[in-house]
Amino acid sequence: MEKVVACSYKRPNALCRLICFPWAAGGTSQFAQWGRLFSGSIEVYSIRLPGRESRFKEPFAQDMTTVVNEITSVLLKDLQEKPFAFFGHSFGSYISFAVALHLKENYGLEPIHLFISGAHAPHSEAFLAIRRLRDIDDEDITAHINILGGTPSELLQYEDIRKSLILTLREDLRVLQTFSFEKAERNIPLSCDITCFDGSEDIAHDLEAWDDVTSQDISIYKLPGGHFYLLEPSNEIFLTKHITRCIENADL
Repeated sequence: MEKVVACSYKRPNALCRLICFPWAAGGTSQFAQWGRLFSGSIEVYSIRLPGRESRFKEPFAQDMTTVVNEITSVLLKDLQEKPFAFFGHSFGSYISFAVALHLKENYGLEPIHLFISGAHAPHSEAFLAIRRLRDIDDEDITAHINILGGTPSELLQYEDIRKSLILTLREDLRVLQTFSFEKAERNIPLSCDITCFDGSEDIAHDLEAWDDVTSQDISIYKLPGGHFYLLEPSNEIFLTKHITRCIENADL
């Protein structure tokens, strides 16, 4: 469990768990610290993928199926125990959605709420362009990282850090290339509310199309900032307060 999940603020009596999925090349630290911002009714899990942090000696996952199966096998008992919600940012949004689909199809389990951040709907044309990023050269990837922000530019001056980041990003994009979702007529896969967050200065994401994947409501919020708007303390407070309100208003 500890290999895959970081939980810095354990709350065994919490009414609900919030499972957070990292962005491409991301680790657990940011979301693990969210635990301090939530009330005692919510316990936060931050997912750790292979090839980083304490799992840096493990080979990277080769496809989305492997990622989904590992996360499901580790979390299944906990997810059957009490209600849960998912939050994913960017790459993490697609993992959270893939895990939600797998849980619904195979175990009849579903998050009470799916929180999506900085991500196109998985069946939109815009999503296909992201999957092609893995094929660009190192200089273009470095430029892309700088444009997105989220990584201090001074760290990218160190060759070993830059190479490690590029490698991890490429491997995560490899996973993304193996994931596809085709919306089928009359088959809406989820029945939970979805909230989409985005940075107002980020590229425009196809958020409205997330409405196609659930029979329930979706809502959209744009917060000030770029792709990593969620790292701003004021936005972090808005996110955690809004997520808390959504969870506490759910019929737990």
